[in-house]
Amino acid sequence: MRTVAVVLGTRPEAIKLAPVIHALREDPRFEPIVISTGQHREMLDETMREFDLSPDIDLAVMVPGQTLSQTTYRALRELEGQLDSLKLQAVLVHGDTATTLAGALAAFHHRIPLIHVEAGLRSGFLGSPFPEEGNRRMIAQIAALHLAPTPGNKANLLSEGIAEETIAVTGNTVIDALHWAGHKADSFGHPALEDLDTDTRKVVLASAHRRDAWPHLPQIARAFAAIADEPGTRVVVPLHRNPAVRRAVLPAVEGHPDITVVDPLPYLNFCRLMRRADIVLSDSSGAQEEGPALGKPTLVISNVTERSEAVVAGTARLVGTSYDGVYTHTVELLRDKEAYARMASAANPYGDGRATRRTVDAIAHFFGDGPPAEPFVPECETDELSVEPARTAEFARS
Repeated sequence: MRTVAVVLGTRPEAIKLAPVIHALREDPRFEPIVISTGQHREMLDETMREFDLSPDIDLAVMVPGQTLSQTTYRALRELEGQLDSLKLQAVLVHGDTATTLAGALAAFHHRIPLIHVEAGLRSGFLGSPFPEEGNRRMIAQIAALHLAPTPGNKANLLSEGIAEETIAVTGNTVIDALHWAGHKADSFGHPALEDLDTDTRKVVLASAHRRDAWPHLPQIARAFAAIADEPGTRVVVPLHRNPAVRRAVLPAVEGHPDITVVDPLPYLNFCRLMRRADIVLSDSSGAQEEGPALGKPTLVISNVTERSEAVVAGTARLVGTSYDGVYTHTVELLRDKEAYARMASAANPYGDGRATRRTVDAIAHFFGDGPPAEPFVPECETDELSVEPARTAEFARS
C-alpha cells in the first residue's frame, strides 16, 4: 500500500481534491493522509464538512496579518516536522497557493516524489496572476508527476522541457466535484436569496477578490452597481471575507435595491446559485471552470488568464479590470440575446466528470501498479486549445 500525503489549505483545494481523496481512500493500493495548513480556516473547514472529510493532521498555520512569505514559511516549517515522522511514498499538492508551494518544497527537501494536480496552467506573465503564476512555474521544476487538466496544459509543460512520460492529461477534478454537488442543496444558503427561484429578473453572479484585482476593486464595484441599474437585472455578490476586499467593494454596492450582498456561501449552495445565475462575472479561478461546465456565459475580471481554453472555445471572455470593461461586456450579454446564446451554447473544455478516475490511474501507473491513464480529450478540442495565453488588448499593449 502506497502512503500519500495530500496537502491542502484553501477552499478551492478542498473542492478539487475531495473527489481524489475519497477515490484514494476507496482504492486498496493507497493510504492517503490529509494534511491541512488551514490557510482558509473557516471556509476550508466548512467545505471539508460538506464533502464528509476531515484532516488527519491540522497544522493551523494562519495568524492575523501574515504576509505571503510568513504564511509560506510557517506552512513549510510545520510540514517539515510532519514529513520527518511519516513514511511516505509521495506528497500530492494542488494548484498554486502558498500551501501548494510549501507542500512542494517540503517534499523536495525530503526527497519524496511530488505529485502536482492541476499542473501546466500558464498565463505567460510571471506577475499575473500573482503569486500563482510564479508558484506554478517553480513547482513544475521539482514535481515527479504532472497531472495536467487539458492538452494545452500538457503543451505548456512540454515547452518548458518537462518529460512527456511524467505528464498525464486528466481533465479538471472541479468538474467531478460539480457533478457530485448536482442538485444536493435544497436552498441558496442565505435568507436574502430564497426568492431567487421566483424572481424573474436576470441574475448576474458577481465577485472579485484576487490579489491582482485589489487596486481596481472600487471601480469594479461601481461597475457592479451600474450593471444592477439595468432594467430587469439583479446582481448577487458573494463577498470575500478579506477585510481589504470588503472595504473596497461595499461602499459602491451596499444598499443598492437590485444588489444582494452575502457572505461566501457553502459550496453546495453556491453551486445552486451558479445554476440559477444567467451570467457569471468573476475573477475566481473555479468560476472560470464551473461556469462553462454549467453553460453559463462567464466574464473573467482580469486582463490575462491561465485558463485560456474557455476563452478560445467561446464560453468565457476576458473583460479586464476597468469600469468600462466590466460594465460594457456584461450589459452586452444582458441586452443581446444572440451574443448571450452563442456563449451559453459553447462547449466545456475542462472535463467530463472522470478526472478523478484518471488521476488515480495516473498515480497508480507512476508507482508501477497499473497501465497509463486514458487521456482526457475535450469535446471542443482544436489545434488552438490552447498554448497561447489569453489576454485583453489593453494588457497586450502594456
